[in-house]
Amino acid sequence: MFRDFGCTICIFTLVIAPPALSQDAAAERKALEGKWTPMSAELAGAKLPESQLAAISLTIAADGAYTVVVGKAVDKGTLKIDPAKKLKAMDIVGTDGPNKGKTILAIYEIEKDTLKICYDLGGKDRPTEFTSSKEKPFFLVVYQRAKP
Repeated sequence: MFRDFGCTICIFTLVIAPPALSQDAAAERKALEGKWTPMSAELAGAKLPESQLAAISLTIAADGAYTVVVGKAVDKGTLKIDPAKKLKAMDIVGTDGPNKGKTILAIYEIEKDTLKICYDLGGKDRPTEFTSSKEKPFFLVVYQRAKP
């Protein structure tokens, strides 16, 4: 009887317990948490106008869930980070909205209240530098943490 009970607890713990994050990844996730507004953005080298920037917000939750609002459109999903890479990597998986079912590869850097992300919206290649041009049609955004 006790043996069966012990196995049940082990299985329950394995199913319920979240995967352990390294201390660096946990600290990085904490740093990313919050609401972000874009200060500047480029898509395929073309700068987005202020009016478009004002309509965008990004919210990252402690569990890695994200919500992007662009005007009335809402995109939700999860992100997985790898802060150990030379260029910190981010895999974004859309679960609801226009990017549902898509995986977007990105790199990022965070310094205090500034977050820079370079996305390959096509999901084919992870950017190797923070750049956006006709030759490298990435989406490069510099966000600032929104004040509470």
